[in-house]
Amino acid sequence: MDLAFFSVQLLNGLQYGLLLFLIASGLTLIFGIMGIINLAHGAMYMIGAYLAYDLTLRLGNFWLAILAAIPIAIALGLIIERLFLDTLYKRDHLYQVLLTFGLILVLNEAQRIIWGGDVHRVAVPAPFDASIQLTDNLQYSVYRLFVMGVCLALAGVIYWVMRHTRLGIIIRAGAVNRDMVEGLGINVRTLFTLIFSIGVALTAFAGMIAAPLTSIAPGMGDSILITCFVVVVIGGIGSIKGAFWGAIIIGMATTFGAVLIPSLASMVIYLIMAAVLLVKPRGLFA
Repeated sequence: MDLAFFSVQLLNGLQYGLLLFLIASGLTLIFGIMGIINLAHGAMYMIGAYLAYDLTLRLGNFWLAILAAIPIAIALGLIIERLFLDTLYKRDHLYQVLLTFGLILVLNEAQRIIWGGDVHRVAVPAPFDASIQLTDNLQYSVYRLFVMGVCLALAGVIYWVMRHTRLGIIIRAGAVNRDMVEGLGINVRTLFTLIFSIGVALTAFAGMIAAPLTSIAPGMGDSILITCFVVVVIGGIGSIKGAFWGAIIIGMATTFGAVLIPSLASMVIYLIMAAVLLVKPRGLFA
């Protein structure tokens, strides 16, 4: 592997890892702070990609499509939380698993009814439909670099909100002791609705910006869900910092594993998770 090829794989691993972070950050907020095992989280990624595809066709502009799709994703999260999850916070996790698994089936069927079973593509938006020349034979997509920049910016915003704002303090306090937060006069029910909607929006947004990079197909969120649970477990449940570094580790491992050891590529992330849990059972940044 020469330096140029290594650099391309490094960029690919970083881009994939940062995209995983967007999805995993929503999952760690919902799973780690609210205590909800949301198996339908991957379906939100799929819905985001299909919204980007559909609205780009209708509006004729990818950026307008994203602006229109984000409120739809937030509204979807609010509806799901208020109608289905609100009664499950104090129940056993088995109820959450059964309900959110049912939501996977409902959302997948809704996708087939609305958009059909065909595979779709979204064109790379014009300003970023170019490549930079790394060597005489290797180029790298400008849009992939743009996605990396957006993900890094959002990571910074999420970290700042969680660590340096009143909302972040309330969210972290709610994760530690919900009853005490309610005793201080804060409406935890509204807080959880906000967290769930933000988590869904982050995941759907990841699907939107990933739409020009991947095929948009039925069930595309199912495999990404498993990977994101691995990211959350490695980083530490409820830790945004852990989700970030866990996503980078998994992104790099997946990319280089597919190149260096293709026969074991599908096992690499689980081997890493097992190794981390042996050393730090609560994750790297619990």
